[in-house]
Amino acid sequence: MAVAVGTAAIAIAAILYLGVSPSTPAFTDAQGDELTGSIAVLEKVELGGLDQWVLIRGADRTNPVLLWLHGGPGGAQMPFAHHLDAELEEHFVVVHWDQRGAGKSNHGGFDVQTMRLERYLDDARELITYLQGRLGQERMVLLGHSWGTRLGIELVQAHPEYFEAYIGVGQVVDHARATELAHAWLEETIDPDAAPEDWRTLQGIEIPAMRHSAYRKLNRLTDAYGGGLDLSMTEMARIVVRAPEYTVLDYLRLLRGMNRGGGPMHPGGQMEGFDFIRTIPEVEVPVYFFMGRNDHNTPLALAEEYSESLRAPHKEVVIFEHSAHLPFLAERERFAEEVIRVAGDGDL
Repeated sequence: MAVAVGTAAIAIAAILYLGVSPSTPAFTDAQGDELTGSIAVLEKVELGGLDQWVLIRGADRTNPVLLWLHGGPGGAQMPFAHHLDAELEEHFVVVHWDQRGAGKSNHGGFDVQTMRLERYLDDARELITYLQGRLGQERMVLLGHSWGTRLGIELVQAHPEYFEAYIGVGQVVDHARATELAHAWLEETIDPDAAPEDWRTLQGIEIPAMRHSAYRKLNRLTDAYGGGLDLSMTEMARIVVRAPEYTVLDYLRLLRGMNRGGGPMHPGGQMEGFDFIRTIPEVEVPVYFFMGRNDHNTPLALAEEYSESLRAPHKEVVIFEHSAHLPFLAERERFAEEVIRVAGDGDL
Protein backbone atom coordinates (compact mmCIF):
# COMPACT_ATOMS: atom_id res chain seq x y z
CA MET A 1 0.00 0.00 0.00
CA ALA A 2 2.79 2.44 0.95
CA VAL A 3 4.59 1.63 -2.31
CA ALA A 4 1.41 2.30 -4.30
CA VAL A 5 0.86 5.63 -2.55
CA GLY A 6 4.49 6.61 -3.14
CA THR A 7 4.25 5.70 -6.82
CA ALA A 8 1.05 7.71 -7.18
CA ALA A 9 2.70 10.72 -5.51
CA ILE A 10 5.66 10.53 -7.89
CA ALA A 11 3.29 10.29 -10.86
CA ILE A 12 1.29 13.32 -9.67
CA ALA A 13 4.48 15.31 -9.10
CA ALA A 14 5.71 14.42 -12.60
CA ILE A 15 2.42 15.49 -14.15
CA LEU A 16 2.46 18.79 -12.23
CA TYR A 17 6.07 19.45 -13.27
CA LEU A 18 5.85 18.34 -16.88
CA GLY A 19 2.30 19.45 -17.53
CA VAL A 20 -0.68 17.91 -19.28
CA SER A 21 -1.56 20.74 -21.68
CA PRO A 22 1.00 21.54 -24.37
CA SER A 23 1.59 25.20 -25.22
CA THR A 24 4.28 27.54 -26.45
CA PRO A 25 4.88 30.96 -24.87
CA ALA A 26 4.04 34.12 -26.78
CA PHE A 27 6.63 36.78 -27.60
CA THR A 28 6.05 39.76 -25.34
CA ASP A 29 7.29 43.33 -25.03
CA ALA A 30 8.69 45.06 -21.93
CA GLN A 31 5.16 45.55 -20.60
CA GLY A 32 4.30 41.87 -21.00
CA ASP A 33 1.98 42.43 -23.96
CA GLU A 34 2.11 40.11 -26.95
CA LEU A 35 4.60 41.41 -29.48
CA THR A 36 2.85 42.78 -32.56
CA GLY A 37 3.75 40.85 -35.70
CA SER A 38 5.18 37.85 -33.85
CA ILE A 39 4.05 34.25 -34.19
CA ALA A 40 4.14 31.46 -31.60
CA VAL A 41 1.91 28.51 -32.42
CA LEU A 42 1.86 24.78 -31.73
CA GLU A 43 -0.53 23.00 -34.06
CA LYS A 44 -1.52 19.75 -35.73
CA VAL A 45 -1.26 19.49 -39.49
CA GLU A 46 -2.51 16.50 -41.46
CA LEU A 47 0.33 15.20 -43.63
CA GLY A 48 0.03 11.96 -45.56
CA GLY A 49 -3.22 11.13 -43.80
CA LEU A 50 -1.65 11.45 -40.31
CA ASP A 51 -1.92 14.30 -37.81
CA GLN A 52 1.61 15.60 -37.25
CA TRP A 53 2.71 18.36 -34.89
CA VAL A 54 4.43 21.57 -35.92
CA LEU A 55 5.92 24.36 -33.79
CA ILE A 56 6.19 27.79 -35.45
CA ARG A 57 7.96 30.60 -33.60
CA GLY A 58 9.37 33.97 -34.62
CA ALA A 59 9.56 37.48 -33.16
CA ASP A 60 8.68 38.85 -36.60
CA ARG A 61 6.57 36.69 -38.87
CA THR A 62 7.96 38.46 -41.95
CA ASN A 63 11.48 37.13 -41.26
CA PRO A 64 12.81 34.25 -43.40
CA VAL A 65 11.41 30.81 -42.59
CA LEU A 66 13.86 28.23 -41.17
CA LEU A 67 12.46 24.69 -41.45
CA TRP A 68 14.32 22.17 -39.24
CA LEU A 69 14.29 18.47 -40.21
CA HIS A 70 15.23 16.45 -37.15
CA GLY A 71 17.38 13.34 -36.99
CA GLY A 72 16.52 9.76 -36.12
CA PRO A 73 14.11 8.80 -37.47
CA GLY A 74 12.56 9.32 -34.05
CA GLY A 75 14.94 11.99 -32.72
CA ALA A 76 12.49 14.89 -32.41
CA GLN A 77 14.08 18.34 -32.12
CA MET A 78 11.01 20.22 -30.87
CA PRO A 79 11.64 19.59 -27.15
CA PHE A 80 15.06 21.28 -27.51
CA ALA A 81 13.63 24.42 -29.12
CA HIS A 82 13.16 26.34 -25.85
CA HIS A 83 16.85 25.78 -25.04
CA LEU A 84 18.36 26.46 -28.45
CA ASP A 85 16.29 28.84 -30.51
CA ALA A 86 16.02 32.20 -28.71
CA GLU A 87 18.57 33.93 -30.95
CA LEU A 88 17.34 32.21 -34.10
CA GLU A 89 13.76 33.29 -33.38
CA GLU A 90 14.88 36.93 -33.58
CA HIS A 91 16.09 36.42 -37.16
CA PHE A 92 13.83 33.67 -38.52
CA VAL A 93 10.43 32.13 -38.22
CA VAL A 94 11.69 28.78 -36.90
CA VAL A 95 9.62 25.70 -37.73
CA HIS A 96 10.09 22.39 -35.91
CA TRP A 97 8.19 19.37 -37.19
CA ASP A 98 7.78 16.11 -35.29
CA GLN A 99 7.87 13.67 -38.21
CA ARG A 100 5.64 10.60 -38.33
CA GLY A 101 6.62 8.17 -35.60
CA ALA A 102 8.58 10.83 -33.66
CA GLY A 103 7.70 12.75 -30.51
CA LYS A 104 4.21 14.22 -30.54
CA SER A 105 3.53 12.58 -33.92
CA ASN A 106 4.17 9.07 -32.58
CA HIS A 107 0.51 8.29 -31.99
CA GLY A 108 -0.82 5.17 -30.32
CA GLY A 109 -1.40 2.55 -33.01
CA PHE A 110 0.95 4.33 -35.42
CA ASP A 111 1.55 2.14 -38.46
CA VAL A 112 5.32 1.62 -38.65
CA GLN A 113 4.90 0.29 -42.20
CA THR A 114 4.39 3.90 -43.31
CA MET A 115 8.00 4.68 -42.30
CA ARG A 116 9.33 4.80 -45.86
CA LEU A 117 11.65 7.38 -47.38
CA GLU A 118 9.17 8.41 -50.08
CA ARG A 119 6.43 8.85 -47.49
CA TYR A 120 8.67 11.16 -45.41
CA LEU A 121 9.56 13.13 -48.54
CA ASP A 122 5.88 13.45 -49.46
CA ASP A 123 5.07 14.56 -45.91
CA ALA A 124 7.79 17.20 -46.14
CA ARG A 125 6.47 18.49 -49.46
CA GLU A 126 2.96 18.72 -48.01
CA LEU A 127 4.29 20.59 -44.98
CA ILE A 128 6.18 23.06 -47.17
CA THR A 129 3.03 23.76 -49.18
CA TYR A 130 1.14 24.29 -45.91
CA LEU A 131 3.82 26.68 -44.58
CA GLN A 132 3.82 28.65 -47.81
CA GLY A 133 0.11 29.35 -47.31
CA ARG A 134 0.34 29.76 -43.54
CA LEU A 135 3.24 32.20 -43.55
CA GLY A 136 2.90 33.79 -46.98
CA GLN A 137 6.48 32.99 -48.04
CA GLU A 138 7.34 30.90 -51.07
CA ARG A 139 10.95 30.06 -50.20
CA MET A 140 12.69 29.10 -46.97
CA VAL A 141 16.00 28.02 -45.47
CA LEU A 142 16.06 24.24 -44.97
CA LEU A 143 18.12 22.80 -42.11
CA GLY A 144 18.50 19.06 -41.72
CA HIS A 145 20.30 17.13 -39.00
CA SER A 146 21.64 13.58 -39.45
CA TRP A 147 18.72 11.53 -40.84
CA GLY A 148 17.11 14.89 -41.66
CA THR A 149 20.01 15.62 -44.04
CA ARG A 150 19.02 12.63 -46.13
CA LEU A 151 15.57 14.14 -46.54
CA GLY A 152 17.09 17.60 -46.92
CA ILE A 153 19.54 16.93 -49.74
CA GLU A 154 16.89 15.00 -51.68
CA LEU A 155 14.38 17.83 -51.24
CA VAL A 156 16.72 20.59 -52.40
CA GLN A 157 17.79 18.50 -55.38
CA ALA A 158 14.20 17.79 -56.45
CA HIS A 159 12.61 21.15 -55.51
CA PRO A 160 15.11 24.02 -55.57
CA GLU A 161 12.22 26.43 -56.06
CA TYR A 162 11.26 25.99 -52.40
CA PHE A 163 14.58 26.96 -50.85
CA GLU A 164 16.88 29.95 -50.39
CA ALA A 165 19.64 27.80 -48.87
CA TYR A 166 20.31 24.38 -47.41
CA ILE A 167 22.20 23.62 -44.17
CA GLY A 168 23.20 19.99 -43.59
CA VAL A 169 24.20 19.44 -39.94
CA GLY A 170 26.03 16.14 -39.64
CA GLN A 171 25.45 15.58 -43.35
CA VAL A 172 25.09 11.94 -44.41
CA VAL A 173 26.96 11.18 -47.62
CA ASP A 174 27.73 7.47 -48.10
CA HIS A 175 26.39 5.01 -45.53
CA ALA A 176 28.80 2.15 -46.24
CA ARG A 177 31.93 4.31 -46.18
CA ALA A 178 30.79 6.12 -43.04
CA THR A 179 30.61 2.81 -41.18
CA GLU A 180 34.07 1.86 -42.47
CA LEU A 181 35.53 5.13 -41.20
CA ALA A 182 33.76 4.82 -37.84
CA HIS A 183 35.01 1.24 -37.41
CA ALA A 184 38.59 2.25 -38.25
CA TRP A 185 38.45 5.11 -35.73
CA LEU A 186 37.11 2.81 -33.03
CA GLU A 187 39.91 0.30 -33.69
CA GLU A 188 42.39 3.09 -33.00
CA THR A 189 40.46 4.38 -29.98
CA ILE A 190 39.43 1.28 -28.02
CA ASP A 191 42.09 -0.36 -25.89
CA PRO A 192 41.42 -4.13 -26.09
CA ASP A 193 43.09 -4.69 -22.72
CA ALA A 194 41.18 -1.96 -20.91
CA ALA A 195 37.83 -2.62 -22.61
CA PRO A 196 37.84 -6.23 -23.84
CA GLU A 197 34.04 -6.46 -24.12
CA ASP A 198 33.82 -3.35 -26.32
CA TRP A 199 36.71 -4.68 -28.42
CA ARG A 200 34.96 -8.03 -28.93
CA THR A 201 31.74 -6.23 -29.89
CA LEU A 202 33.63 -4.12 -32.40
CA GLN A 203 35.38 -7.12 -33.95
CA GLY A 204 32.03 -8.88 -34.30
CA ILE A 205 30.51 -6.11 -36.43
CA GLU A 206 30.57 -6.88 -40.13
CA ILE A 207 31.79 -3.86 -42.11
CA PRO A 208 30.32 -2.15 -44.00
CA ALA A 209 27.49 -2.30 -41.46
CA MET A 210 24.54 -2.80 -43.76
CA ARG A 211 22.42 -4.72 -41.26
CA HIS A 212 20.45 -2.41 -38.99
CA SER A 213 21.36 -4.41 -35.88
CA ALA A 214 25.07 -4.11 -36.69
CA TYR A 215 24.74 -0.41 -37.41
CA ARG A 216 23.05 0.16 -34.02
CA LYS A 217 25.94 -1.62 -32.27
CA LEU A 218 28.46 0.50 -34.14
CA ASN A 219 26.55 3.66 -33.26
CA ARG A 220 26.43 2.78 -29.57
CA LEU A 221 30.19 2.30 -29.52
CA THR A 222 30.74 5.53 -31.43
CA ASP A 223 28.63 7.41 -28.88
CA ALA A 224 30.36 5.71 -25.94
CA TYR A 225 33.80 6.85 -27.12
CA GLY A 226 32.87 10.46 -27.86
CA GLY A 227 32.30 10.32 -31.61
CA GLY A 228 28.56 10.92 -31.53
CA LEU A 229 26.62 12.55 -28.72
CA ASP A 230 28.08 15.77 -27.34
CA LEU A 231 26.04 15.67 -24.14
CA SER A 232 25.13 12.73 -21.95
CA MET A 233 21.60 11.36 -22.11
CA THR A 234 21.07 12.73 -18.58
CA GLU A 235 22.11 16.24 -19.65
CA MET A 236 19.84 16.11 -22.69
CA ALA A 237 16.95 14.80 -20.58
CA ARG A 238 17.30 17.79 -18.25
CA ILE A 239 16.83 20.08 -21.25
CA VAL A 240 14.00 18.14 -22.83
CA VAL A 241 11.80 17.84 -19.72
CA ARG A 242 11.50 21.63 -19.56
CA ALA A 243 9.85 21.89 -22.97
CA PRO A 244 6.42 23.58 -22.57
CA GLU A 245 5.31 22.04 -25.87
CA TYR A 246 5.53 18.51 -24.46
CA THR A 247 3.34 16.68 -21.94
CA VAL A 248 3.96 13.51 -19.94
CA LEU A 249 2.42 11.44 -22.73
CA ASP A 250 4.53 13.23 -25.32
CA TYR A 251 7.70 12.20 -23.49
CA LEU A 252 6.54 8.58 -23.56
CA ARG A 253 5.86 8.94 -27.29
CA LEU A 254 9.32 10.46 -27.75
CA LEU A 255 11.02 7.57 -25.95
CA ARG A 256 9.08 4.96 -27.93
CA GLY A 257 10.06 6.61 -31.19
CA MET A 258 13.73 6.93 -30.20
CA ASN A 259 13.90 3.30 -29.09
CA ARG A 260 12.26 2.17 -32.34
CA GLY A 261 14.63 4.21 -34.46
CA GLY A 262 14.67 3.49 -38.17
CA GLY A 263 14.33 -0.28 -37.83
CA PRO A 264 10.96 -0.56 -39.64
CA MET A 265 12.45 1.23 -42.67
CA HIS A 266 14.73 -1.73 -43.40
CA PRO A 267 12.82 -4.85 -44.51
CA GLY A 268 14.60 -7.96 -43.31
CA GLY A 269 16.95 -5.78 -41.28
CA GLN A 270 19.04 -4.90 -44.34
CA MET A 271 19.81 -1.20 -44.76
CA GLU A 272 19.72 0.52 -48.12
CA GLY A 273 23.04 1.91 -49.23
CA PHE A 274 23.29 5.44 -50.57
CA ASP A 275 26.09 7.54 -51.99
CA PHE A 276 25.13 11.15 -52.65
CA ILE A 277 28.47 11.94 -54.26
CA ARG A 278 27.30 9.69 -57.07
CA THR A 279 23.51 10.17 -57.04
CA ILE A 280 23.19 13.90 -56.24
CA PRO A 281 26.23 15.54 -57.83
CA GLU A 282 24.51 18.92 -58.35
CA VAL A 283 21.94 21.15 -56.63
CA GLU A 284 20.65 24.60 -57.54
CA VAL A 285 20.70 26.24 -54.10
CA PRO A 286 23.56 27.37 -51.82
CA VAL A 287 24.76 24.50 -49.61
CA TYR A 288 26.41 24.66 -46.18
CA PHE A 289 27.61 21.55 -44.36
CA PHE A 290 27.88 22.15 -40.59
CA MET A 291 30.19 19.41 -39.30
CA GLY A 292 31.69 18.57 -35.92
CA ARG A 293 35.43 17.95 -36.03
CA ASN A 294 34.94 14.95 -33.71
CA ASP A 295 31.90 13.49 -35.47
CA HIS A 296 32.50 9.84 -36.33
CA ASN A 297 28.83 9.09 -36.94
CA THR A 298 28.72 11.29 -40.05
CA PRO A 299 32.45 11.81 -40.67
CA LEU A 300 33.79 15.22 -41.62
CA ALA A 301 36.05 13.67 -44.28
CA LEU A 302 33.06 12.51 -46.32
CA ALA A 303 31.33 15.89 -46.12
CA GLU A 304 34.51 17.59 -47.28
CA GLU A 305 34.82 15.16 -50.17
CA TYR A 306 31.18 15.72 -51.12
CA SER A 307 31.55 19.51 -50.96
CA GLU A 308 34.63 19.31 -53.19
CA SER A 309 32.76 17.49 -55.96
CA LEU A 310 29.30 19.02 -55.53
CA ARG A 311 28.17 21.56 -58.12
CA ALA A 312 26.14 24.31 -56.43
CA PRO A 313 25.78 28.13 -56.58
CA HIS A 314 27.68 28.26 -53.29
CA LYS A 315 29.11 25.47 -51.13
CA GLU A 316 30.89 25.61 -47.81
CA VAL A 317 31.95 23.28 -45.00
CA VAL A 318 31.63 24.95 -41.60
CA ILE A 319 33.68 23.03 -39.02
CA PHE A 320 32.81 23.08 -35.31
CA GLU A 321 36.09 22.30 -33.61
CA HIS A 322 34.65 21.31 -30.23
CA SER A 323 31.72 19.21 -31.45
CA ALA A 324 30.88 15.72 -32.56
CA HIS A 325 27.40 14.99 -33.97
CA LEU A 326 25.44 17.70 -32.09
CA PRO A 327 27.12 21.08 -32.69
CA PHE A 328 23.88 22.92 -31.94
CA LEU A 329 24.22 21.65 -28.36
CA ALA A 330 28.02 21.60 -28.00
CA GLU A 331 28.62 25.06 -29.51
CA ARG A 332 25.21 26.64 -29.21
CA GLU A 333 26.16 30.32 -29.61
CA ARG A 334 28.44 29.79 -32.60
CA PHE A 335 25.88 27.51 -34.21
CA ALA A 336 23.23 30.25 -34.08
CA GLU A 337 25.72 32.80 -35.41
CA GLU A 338 26.55 30.59 -38.39
CA VAL A 339 22.89 29.93 -39.23
CA ILE A 340 22.22 33.67 -39.12
CA ARG A 341 25.25 34.24 -41.35
CA VAL A 342 23.78 31.88 -43.94
CA ALA A 343 20.76 34.16 -44.18
CA GLY A 344 23.09 37.14 -44.52
CA ASP A 345 25.09 35.43 -47.27
CA GLY A 346 21.94 34.92 -49.26
CA ASP A 347 20.58 38.40 -48.46
CA LEU A 348 17.22 36.76 -47.74
